[in-house]
Parts: sequence; structure tokens; C-alpha cells
Amino acid sequence: MTEERKIMVEEVDTVETPPKARVDAPSEPGERQRDYLDGFLAAKPVPVAAGEPGGNLYDAVIDALKEIYDPEIPVNIYDLGLIYGVDVTDDSHVVVTMTLTTPHCPVAESMPGEVEMRVGAVPGVGDAQVNLIWDPPWDPQKMSDEAKLELGML
Repeated sequence: MTEERKIMVEEVDTVETPPKARVDAPSEPGERQRDYLDGFLAAKPVPVAAGEPGGNLYDAVIDALKEIYDPEIPVNIYDLGLIYGVDVTDDSHVVVTMTLTTPHCPVAESMPGEVEMRVGAVPGVGDAQVNLIWDPPWDPQKMSDEAKLELGML
């Protein structure tokens, strides 16, 4: 351990350039194309069925639900976590499964009717139905982060 370590320095005039990467043309028809993004960029998006998340009618129904506010809490019912499911059939019939904050909620009688009316008014919706359920019960963990932020819970 008494030996000293020395750093050796070598001075050079030039450095050999490293070889560049290259892509050869495919030799067989089944091989990968030279620019693999050509096919990806030329592909058209797969159309989404009306009832699936991401479909135009589904998105319009969600937007309508986001316009309905709980009268006691300044947050819309979708972000509040009261909507458990939105099902859109191929014939544009919409079934909304929802709950309320408590069974004794003051709007227990009027809220499902308002949801049915607002969803039924969305252009393209044939029929709207609301299923009010109590199991699983609502709890604050079902709220979106935006709702929690609005209520000062984050």
C-alpha cells in the first residue's frame, strides 16, 4: 500500500473516427422495413364503438354528467365519485349507475330524475335510464383528485 499510483497521460495528434451505424435494405420481403414508422404513421385510427369509453356519445354523456352539481358540495357528481358506471348500447340507449353521498341525502328523490333528464337531452341518446344503488356505499376516496383539491382535501 505504500506504492504511489500514477496517472499516465498520453498525448495524441488525431483520433480515429468510429464507424457510423447503417441500416441495410431488407433482403427478404418479410423483414422489417427500413423506416418502420411509415406503416405506423399511415395507419388510420380504429373507430371506437358508441358505448365504449372514448366514443363520441360516451364522452358527451360524461360531459353532461359533469354539469350536474351536488347542491351541498360545490363539485360535480362525476368528479365527486357518485357515478359508478355509464353503459351505452349499440342503439344509443344509456344506462347510468350511480349512488348518493347518503341514503338520507336531501336530493335523493330529485337527483336521479335530473341525471336522467340531462343524459336524455344529449344529442344522439335514444333512451336514458338511471339505476340508483347503495352498495358499495359512497366514501370520499371515490372522489377525483380535482374534487379533493377543490374541497381542500389534498
